[in-house]
Amino acid sequence: MVGFILRRMLLFIPTLLFISILVFFLIQLPPGDFLDTLILRMQEGGSSVDAETEAVLRERYALDQPFLIQYGRWVGTIIIEGDFGRSFNWNRPVSDLIWSRLGWTMLISIGSILFTWALAFPIAIYSATNQYSFFDYFFSFVGFVGLAIPNFLLALVLMWIGFSVFGVSMGGLFSSEYRDAAWSIDKFLDFMSHLWVPIVVLGTAGTAGLIRTMRANLLDELNKPYVEAARAKGLRERRLVWKYPVRVALNPFISSLATLLPSMISGATIVSVVLGLPTTGPLMLDALLEQDMFLAGSFLLMLSFFTLVSTLISDILLLLVDPRIRLE
Repeated sequence: MVGFILRRMLLFIPTLLFISILVFFLIQLPPGDFLDTLILRMQEGGSSVDAETEAVLRERYALDQPFLIQYGRWVGTIIIEGDFGRSFNWNRPVSDLIWSRLGWTMLISIGSILFTWALAFPIAIYSATNQYSFFDYFFSFVGFVGLAIPNFLLALVLMWIGFSVFGVSMGGLFSSEYRDAAWSIDKFLDFMSHLWVPIVVLGTAGTAGLIRTMRANLLDELNKPYVEAARAKGLRERRLVWKYPVRVALNPFISSLATLLPSMISGATIVSVVLGLPTTGPLMLDALLEQDMFLAGSFLLMLSFFTLVSTLISDILLLLVDPRIRLE
């Protein structure tokens, strides 16, 4: 296992370097740049920018330099100074913008993952060990419905129910009167009353998918010869199921860890926009739409970095949980 980890670590740096080049290229691929967007916006508002001012701004933001020089300056400041650059649109350091929203994103992402596991794990085991029972059919039906409903549509439905039935807004993480207030017991309770909405919305599709995947894996394992042999030796059914087949069927749960860290950055963008959540997702979307080069590039680079890290972690856990992988 040590050799496997070392090989993966040796591939980590060149892979991340290649991704950073690709990310920077994709950010500059659309015609124009942030300054063109800014000038167009000013012209629509009745203002104008003369050629001299435009030249000064291009030199200030290094937009007049070739691609490789812009890329080298960006990566160099990240490696040497830990500086991701300055957002054109917000006129603030990129790191300040990201870290100010990352805490809320991590909280919602971890909550949705725990919600998904807490529901999917026992339901999948029950459905597999009670195949073709009433509740197996029921959970299968609910699972298909959960997979079919888009997350943003479920968010809209919950917001409509909350407003029309209960007369409260389900969007955001705080009510309007607590949004800028200091932390207190009332604000915390208001926060908890809003937090469950994005967790349920984000966890619904993941729960449905994991139930179907683990149920199928567990049904496959329950019919293996080693399970029949254990039954023939008189091993109790509950102990047998939990000791061997469930352990192997856990693979999809562990594999889902590969998406945990990236989801903390992306923050389920569409759902966050619909619910008005102060996460990193809407900020990343705005940066891409506005061609805010350094902010968008930093988001995509962090997504790539966390994807590589979380994939490595999930692979190591799979090596520990599933002995068949170590034999390959």
